[in-house]
Amino acid sequence: MSVTVGGDLAVHDIKVIEGPERLFVAMPSRKDENGTFRDVTHPITSEARTSMENAILEEYSRYMANLNAEAELPS
Repeated sequence: MSVTVGGDLAVHDIKVIEGPERLFVAMPSRKDENGTFRDVTHPITSEARTSMENAILEEYSRYMANLNAEAELPS
């Protein structure tokens, strides 16, 4: 999934992951020299993270609803 912020910044490779209790958003990351994964891009404030996660999960929900509706259409 990709997100465009303010028409000025594109963030690619965002993942929506189904956790044990809910869906969550994983920002793009890469493995450092110690083998630890670190986010490449991430919101700085908790308000920004909440806003971004809500927007991503809303769009993901719409996307999945459309896929399910298409799957139910007769061929």
